Parts: sequence; structure tokens; C-alpha cells
Amino acid sequence: MSETGALDSLLHEDRRFPPPEPFRRDALISDPAIYDEAAADPEAWWARWAAELDWYEPWHTVLEWTPPHAKWFVGGKLNVCHNCIDRHLEGPRRNKAALIWEGEPGDTRVMTYYGLHRRVAKFAHVLRNLGVEKGDRVAIYLPMVPEAAIAMLACARIGAVHSVVFGGFSPDSLADRIVDAGAKVLITADGGYRRGTLIPLKNNADRAMEHTPSIEHCIVVARTPSTARELDVRMSAGRDLWYHDLMRDIEGGVPCEPMDSEDNLFILYTSGTTGRPKGVVHTTGGYLTQCQATTRWVFDLKEDDRYWCTADVGWITGHSYIVYGPLANGATVFMYEGAPDWPNRGRFWHLCEKYGITVFYTAPTAIRAFMRWGEEWPAKYDLSQLRLLGTVGEPINPEAWMWYHEVIGEKRCPIVDTWWQTETGAIMITPLPGVTETKPGTATRPFPGIEAQIRSEAGEEVKAGYLAVTKPWPSMLRTIWGDDERFRETYWSKWPDTYFPGDGARTDDDGYFWILGRVDDVLNVAGHRIGTMEVESALVDDHRVAEAAVVGKKHDVKGQSIAAFVTLKEGHEPSTDTADELKQHVVEKIGAIARPELILFTVDLPKTRSGKIMRRLLQDIAEGRAVGDTTTLADPEVVRRLQQRYEEG
Repeated sequence: MSETGALDSLLHEDRRFPPPEPFRRDALISDPAIYDEAAADPEAWWARWAAELDWYEPWHTVLEWTPPHAKWFVGGKLNVCHNCIDRHLEGPRRNKAALIWEGEPGDTRVMTYYGLHRRVAKFAHVLRNLGVEKGDRVAIYLPMVPEAAIAMLACARIGAVHSVVFGGFSPDSLADRIVDAGAKVLITADGGYRRGTLIPLKNNADRAMEHTPSIEHCIVVARTPSTARELDVRMSAGRDLWYHDLMRDIEGGVPCEPMDSEDNLFILYTSGTTGRPKGVVHTTGGYLTQCQATTRWVFDLKEDDRYWCTADVGWITGHSYIVYGPLANGATVFMYEGAPDWPNRGRFWHLCEKYGITVFYTAPTAIRAFMRWGEEWPAKYDLSQLRLLGTVGEPINPEAWMWYHEVIGEKRCPIVDTWWQTETGAIMITPLPGVTETKPGTATRPFPGIEAQIRSEAGEEVKAGYLAVTKPWPSMLRTIWGDDERFRETYWSKWPDTYFPGDGARTDDDGYFWILGRVDDVLNVAGHRIGTMEVESALVDDHRVAEAAVVGKKHDVKGQSIAAFVTLKEGHEPSTDTADELKQHVVEKIGAIARPELILFTVDLPKTRSGKIMRRLLQDIAEGRAVGDTTTLADPEVVRRLQQRYEEG
């Protein structure tokens, strides 16, 4: 029986992978003493990283900490756009590719740092001419096109606060976020491509703007010369303006606005919210400092790398590791608009080969999809340029990690499994690829300068329990937009002066952190508190399973029993025998207490548009309840099909 508030630690992993010697030899960081150096004086450590940015005025205090509010590099003034673009123009990076972009239909664009600078400075001038001033909010609702990064950087250039809304969100979701932020301008496109279909973004925006009185202007990017006609786009006179017309008519750019280190940079609304949207606020100096540091060291970023993060700019991963972190380091960033399986399931690997991608950062949910589609797809392409792989978004199952290592990395690429959140702003727990001996499924250790531990409900340090961040960090959220009480209650009320991210976790004998999933998803089976991730990992360990999601189901004796929703790899058919064998496999892997009572096979799982599995909906199905809100799902039909299958037995 578990102690009250503790988590049972069931899954054990003994496979170890030290940094390959050729990689370690050339890595930016290969000395583990860096952890002790950072721990000895974290403020001095972060100040050294901040000093690598350009500042208009120096800070006088590294950190002011009045829990739960932190101010970093107090008194300092800088500009994020200057640090991401302008400062690179006085050296060889001026003509280096900053953004390489490919659209789903195959159209391509390349922008050097000089070319990106021209576009950003001109668009910043456009915004100024439309009355956007420092502190005003600008909503961005775009597909994965270069104009998304241009719009973000232009806002940063003049001190406007951007709020990027993922292009897959509904008109209602867009309207909620615009209203909450009080946005003055909306930037959208006529449409964007997804699996060969045009998504009608401007038409969605029109519906949203029926309920957003704060919007004065809507700027519309033409995705192609013909998409506006195909989508029957309507332009409202005086309010709606074509991006290309504005850019053609503007004369020159505007300089960067000096910003206080604690001035707001952006608001980002967390996915899957109910009721009033939860707008996470990030500021300027501390955020950019940690983004720059983690991008450089976690990805061992070199001058000649071709770096691809497959996230959308609508998520925090896109903010920190497509736009701000890589560009602050002068990297060449690849952006892709479409789906990984269009026009076939080899699209990502074709792009890696075509553009010589060297660093590849994606989500475990994508890796499990690649596993399901089979090894034959990546085998068609030359992936020899890849030198480093990363994962982000949720814990990765050990067997998915191994597939990634063996099939994509060809057993020679280190894998950085990163833990962080919208709220943390930047990577918090991660291997350093030239230093860390990795194990499949663990994010290993906090990044140097980050302090974390595992705590019990009572706040005592334990081996398995709740993840806690015990000291402030530069890129931390500063508040919830318009609702500081919600900020305090959500993140700081569990223990005094300590950030609670909402995840269960454990540490092993090496001090490595294993993230066990959201504590809201913890199962309570006969008094044992079991993290969903461990049971899911045991299922994925079976060679037939591509993906699994586990939820609790009410049980008269145990309190809860375990229900598992399982997707098999192609070539394997569901059956009663297979279900029984998978149940036994879980028993053998982690113990009889974790044996699923029910296994339901499904071709897909309900996921948000950022790829996270919606276990709440699965629990509704398993317990026969009416299914809750499905508006944030990538494909709401998945839930209907699952309900039908469950009811059929």
C-alpha cells in the first residue's frame, strides 16, 4: 500500500547510453562539473548567460524574489527582436539562412538574416502606422508560414505584446483569447494547408470577430495568389487589410524599442482550458536568457546546423524553439507547414534528407505514429546528416525512445528528452548531449541553474511523488493575464514559495527524474497510486503496440481498475487473445497491481491539436458518461468512433 500522497514506482529501466565518443569530443559542453558550478551560485550563472545578449542598459539586480513573483535582471533594457536579428547583421551571419520554409504543396522560401530583418522592420512599421503602440496586444492566427515568425518579431520590435493562437482552433476559441487579451489587431491568413485541404482561416476569423469589439484592424496574409478565391474570402472595408498591400506601400522599417527586462513579451493561452482562457504571461530579459542558453546547450547548436523543431508556432515549443531561442543563437531554422503523412508517410524523412537536417526535435506522439507506420518509411531516405534528436511535449515511453534511437538515429545520435511547460517558458529538465548518460524514458537532470525535487503531499522530499521547482528561474511565467489570484492558486498554493507544475514524478538511484504524467491522471488501484505513463510504457513495450492511453475506471472493490485504449502497429490485428497477452505483458513488466481490466483497441486516440492525449474523454467513455467538451480535439470524430466501439463491447 502506498503512503498517503505518494506514487508507486513500478517501471524500471536499466539500459544506458553514454554520449558517443565522436559527439562528446566535439560537443559544446562535455564536462559534468558545469552542474556544480551553476549550483554554487545560480544567480551569477544566469547573469553570465544574460551578458551574452545585447543590452541597451545594464541591470542593477539579477533577481528580486517576492514569492510568487520574480523579477530578473532588474533595471536592464534590451529588445528581443534586436537580439534575434539585428545583432547578427554585422558579421558573417548577415547572409546566412535564418529561415528555410517548405509549404505542404511543396512551395519553398529562404530568408537570410538580412532578408528577415528587412521584412520584420517593415512589418513593425506597418503595425505602428495602424496605431499599435508599446504594450498593445496583437493576436496572431496563422498557419506555419514565415509571416508567423515575422509577425511575432515585429511585435517584439515595437514592444507590442503578441498572443499567438494555433491555426487549428475554432472561431469560438479564437474569440475567447482575443477578448481576454483585449487585442487591438488580428493577423491571419486567407487559409493554410493541412493534409491536402485548405483550412479557411480568414472565414473562421470573421466569425470570431463578430464577438471581438477590441479588434480595429485585421491583416490578412495571402497564402497563395489563388487561395483567397478558392476560399471565397470576404474583406471588410476599413477593417480588413491585405498584408502584401501594406508591405508594398510602406517606406522603410522602424528601429527596435528599448524594453525593460520585465516588460511583457507575449501572452500564450494554454490548450484544453475550460471556462475563461488561461493566458500565461512571459516577459523579456529572463525569458530570452533561458531560451538562448537551453537552445545552445541542449541541442549542442553549431554554426552550420540545420535545425528543425516540428512544433507549430501556436504552442510554447514554437515560440521558444522555432523563433526566439534558435534565432537568438543565429541558427538556421527549418519550418514546415503541413502534416507528417502528406502526401505520404515519408514526408518528414524526405524533408530531413532534402534539407540536410542535423538536429530534429519532435513529440513522442509523432514518434509513436512513425512506429505504427513502420520502419520502411524512414528506410527510404538518407538520414545520415542527423546528429542529434530531441523529444518534447510529454514523457516518452522507453520503447518509443529505443525505436527513435535505432531507426531514426541509427544508434549514433544522442537523444535529449526534455521536460518543460508553457508556464516554464523554456526547457527545465534535460540531458546535456555531450555530458549525460541517458536512459530510455527519463528526462535525466535539471538544466544547470534549475533546482527541482520530488515531494510528498506534505512537502517532504521523497523518491516518488510530486514534481516541484524549488527556486525561481529566468523564463518562468510572471502571472496569468488579468488574474493574478488564479496564478497564485494554480501554481503556488501547494507548498510555500515552491512552484507545482502538476506532474507526478520519481527519481532513480542516479538522481534522474522520471515524469509519470499529470497528477490529475494518477490511478488509485486498491490503495496504490500509479502513474498512467508507467502502465502505458509497459503496453508500448510489446512489439505489437504503437500507442496506448490508460485511464481509471470505477471499481466497487479496488476503487479504480485500469482501462487501456491501445493502437496496434500496422500488420497486427486486434483480438481477444491479443488483449489477454497484453494484460499479461503488463503484469510481467511492472506487476499484477497494474494489470488492465479492460483493453479496447482503436485506430486512433483523442488528442488535442498539440498532440496531447485527452484522457478525460477516455475516462468518460470507459465509465459510460456523457462525453465532455471536444472542441479542442484535432479530430472529434475519434471520440464518436470510440464510443460506438465501446458500446458494441
